[in-house]
Amino acid sequence: MLTQSPYPARVEINEVAPRDGLQIESRFVPTEDKIRWIDALSSTGLSRIEATSFTSPRAIPNLADAADVVTGIQRREGVDITVLVPNLKGAERALACQVDELNLVMSASDSHGLANLRMTPAQSLERFREIVDVARERDVFINASLSTTFGCPFDGVVVRERVLMLIEQLVDMGIEGVTLCDTTGMANPMQVKTLCEAVITRWPSTAFTLHVHNTRGMGLSNALAAWQAGITRFDAALGGLGGCPFAPGATGNVCTEDLVHMFEAMGVDTGVDLDALLEVAATLPELVGHDVPGQVVKAGKWDRRYPMPAR
Repeated sequence: MLTQSPYPARVEINEVAPRDGLQIESRFVPTEDKIRWIDALSSTGLSRIEATSFTSPRAIPNLADAADVVTGIQRREGVDITVLVPNLKGAERALACQVDELNLVMSASDSHGLANLRMTPAQSLERFREIVDVARERDVFINASLSTTFGCPFDGVVVRERVLMLIEQLVDMGIEGVTLCDTTGMANPMQVKTLCEAVITRWPSTAFTLHVHNTRGMGLSNALAAWQAGITRFDAALGGLGGCPFAPGATGNVCTEDLVHMFEAMGVDTGVDLDALLEVAATLPELVGHDVPGQVVKAGKWDRRYPMPAR
């Protein structure tokens, strides 16, 4: 007799390449191309797409067209459009574009917070309260991404008690979702599993997402460990694009098509049409002007078969 798996049977994939992927690219992707790309992604069954960031164009020139992108894309039922907002002004601009979700960002470590946002975690929390007060008046989901959850490239280890304290403050102010970010790929599967089990147990009503980078080749293994701990929401970037411009050594996110392929091969439902996703992934090198790290688009799915060699 087959026994029911203790692990989640379905997961949700949040595509972050249009924001996290493009922010570090050396050349500007034209607005029209971004819109076509996001429209293609939204037809593959992804749960949500982080379309852009409403940040200062001086800080991230590649995302200077945030409002034009969000208002230009096709909105599909069942696909939430989320955007990163660094401050109250960015949140107000995003809300004017009728986004579904605001993703606030802060660091768990002082040094990365000062390098990335020019704010300590305590200062970020104060700014969040302003944004939450404004967003409460609108039907919009509020998520907070906690960078360097699993380690800081400047400070090293970020103790778990500090991470839990910050999450508690986020939840107490009314934030509905928290993303645990491995900003520079410092995490290991045991560390990820332990922390994810702890937060799910302590805050069962909070929507937790895992955001990992593949800097040291452990992106998929860390995602697997989080899933085994009960996490059902995952950030990923098509082709493995991405990286934080304010974190030394940061490379691309865990690759969306590789992550979906892993889950689907295991019998876990992602809701994503993998063949359609691979078709979009195949267009990436032309879009960004260089090769990308994704593996499945090059090797094919696990069930790909080849003819026997001629004798």
